[in-house]
Amino acid sequence: MRELLPLVGSHPGGRSALTCRYRCGDACFHEVPNKSGNAYLGDVVAGALSRRAVLAAGAAGTVLAATGATVVGAASPAAARGRGTAAAARRGEAARGLRFAPVAPNTRDAVTVPEGYTHDVLIRWGDPVLPGAPAFDPDRQTGDAQALQFGFNCDYMAVLDLPHGGGHGAHHGERGGPGARGDHRTGDGHRTGGCGGQLLVVNHEYTTEVMMFRGYDEENPTRAQVEVGWAAHGLTVLAAEERRDGGLTALPRHPLNRRVTATTPFEVTGPAAGGALLRTTADPEGRTVLGTLNNCGGGITPWGTVLSGEENFNQYFAHADDVTDPATKERLARYGLTGGASERKWERYDDRFDLAKEPNEANRFGWIVEIDPYDPDSTPRKRTALGRFKHEAAEPRLTRDGRVVLYMGDDEKFDYLYKFVSKERMRRGHGAWVREHNAKLLDEGTLYVARFSGDSPADEIDGSGKLPEDGEFDGRGEWVRLAAGDRSYVPGMTAEEVYVFTRIAADKAGATKMDRPEDVEPSPRNGRVYVALTNNTDRGAAGKAPADEVNPRDGNKHGQVLELSEHRDDPAGTRFAWRLFLVCGDPEDPGTYFAGFPKERVSPISCPDNIAFDPYGNLWLATDGNALGSNDGLFGVAVNGKREGEVRQFLTVPKGAEVCGPVVQEERVLVAVQHPGEVDGASADHPVSQWPDGPGKAVRPSVITVRAKDGGPIGR
Repeated sequence: MRELLPLVGSHPGGRSALTCRYRCGDACFHEVPNKSGNAYLGDVVAGALSRRAVLAAGAAGTVLAATGATVVGAASPAAARGRGTAAAARRGEAARGLRFAPVAPNTRDAVTVPEGYTHDVLIRWGDPVLPGAPAFDPDRQTGDAQALQFGFNCDYMAVLDLPHGGGHGAHHGERGGPGARGDHRTGDGHRTGGCGGQLLVVNHEYTTEVMMFRGYDEENPTRAQVEVGWAAHGLTVLAAEERRDGGLTALPRHPLNRRVTATTPFEVTGPAAGGALLRTTADPEGRTVLGTLNNCGGGITPWGTVLSGEENFNQYFAHADDVTDPATKERLARYGLTGGASERKWERYDDRFDLAKEPNEANRFGWIVEIDPYDPDSTPRKRTALGRFKHEAAEPRLTRDGRVVLYMGDDEKFDYLYKFVSKERMRRGHGAWVREHNAKLLDEGTLYVARFSGDSPADEIDGSGKLPEDGEFDGRGEWVRLAAGDRSYVPGMTAEEVYVFTRIAADKAGATKMDRPEDVEPSPRNGRVYVALTNNTDRGAAGKAPADEVNPRDGNKHGQVLELSEHRDDPAGTRFAWRLFLVCGDPEDPGTYFAGFPKERVSPISCPDNIAFDPYGNLWLATDGNALGSNDGLFGVAVNGKREGEVRQFLTVPKGAEVCGPVVQEERVLVAVQHPGEVDGASADHPVSQWPDGPGKAVRPSVITVRAKDGGPIGR
């Protein structure tokens, strides 16, 4: 039923070389920064705690999701298969929420949705956001104009309630009651749509100047073009109202609307703030940073703020090879900062991007940032207690006693999976003292890195993806402490060094090298944590880490999805069980696995990246760089019942584009369509896509909404 499709990109994983240049600084073709000798722990020795033992020891209690809602404790995956959708399985139906006709793989220059569904563009690059924003004109863009308009290459989206009246200061739970369409919840548990309006916070990961400017000279960008690039990065806060047909309409110039850019002041907080490693000529106190860069994934806190991860920040800095101090040079190299000019040449117009002049400036990026979308005058913060690396995301949950837990991936080949547990408990309420308390929760706690071991003999993991004799890739793991407050647990490193050079600390701690851990999210229904491992074509290459049970394929170009179950359902604990839920790729490939579901009945999926959950607890995966030759897509996957592991494709995006920031609500799906038309050889002068506005119009990254034509729920 699937057509053979030509490859859409020339880089590993199927992504175009053009996208790789501008999004991550061509990381796939550079030497891997992780040169540590960390060895995988191998199979669990006889008598050690196996994954099944960890699951069996789990208490029958509950864990708290990000909003504090009670969810079912993490049960054995085998036990869970008998629950939930057995009746639907007998009728041959998909799991509730996934009952749509799957979209076939394709390479169309369009958004393709299932029969009976339709989609709209909510907002495009350059559309007005703030008062005074001019109409979009790609040939007359200025930095001042772009700072008032929707930025470029939209990524993660957080969706919250728009408070009644939309007034300044109506925040932190003071969002009004349910509206005409009911008090919906997104998959992550946060109320949306209850007031007839929604408040979006959208990341703008990167700019692709050759797609933005006609006649762009890559070697000699003008200051005006650079200023547009600065303003097109960052985040947008955007209010939207719900239409009668279930769609959304953007509300430009709403009082809560906001643009955060590469020049917006940020406060640095937490244990590394003010330290010598964060001080620069412009900021001798090390507490104020201008801007945020390469914002990829994120999360919503239980107290109503939004987190955003700074990912491939290294590509914005130049001349690391001119740094003379050997220790500094080594630290820069571990973060992928090498030599020469940067891709965008920003260092020509601002010395802070020249590492030979400001070697500490790069240390001020690579953090989780926090923004209050309900207070447009608030100063966003960079949270140093969460460690510094290429942050993909940070989706919080609460422990039983109210502490905050964040799971975080470092999106680089052979880098690591992290966790943070706050020291203090979250307070509930709307008073100023409550907000002040919760505003400090992410500044003190314990930072961990993950170490995995498998429960199969090493000779059963041969790098092909063939399942071991026990029928699953699975095992157990531990969270290894790196730092807590001012205390370092890494010999030879101070706490400040651990937070600023977290990758190096994790190297020393013996963390397990992973296949690009990207989005990490806890399920609000089953209590388990899901990790998208996008790909790693260097796995098993000469001189590189070989396949192991948690990363079981050499030359891994399709990726996998990892499932964690915390010991005794305690997110603050230090032990967990794990299994590979999906091993992605062509279902006809024997080295693929879909939680035991029959392969002939799943949609092909490659390169999982972003994660979301729908109101029924299904896992939704957005792909990045489909190595099967199709356009990227959004897929729903049942995680419980007899349909567990059934993958169904919901949509595809136009040629060259990536699916980002999915939000799956009861009656609406929101998706950020990033870098449409970015295929090799394309430019603003020679576009290869006509999306979203047709021939003769600029190709524009956009946010879309998808809904059923009859106004009914998604997938029912």
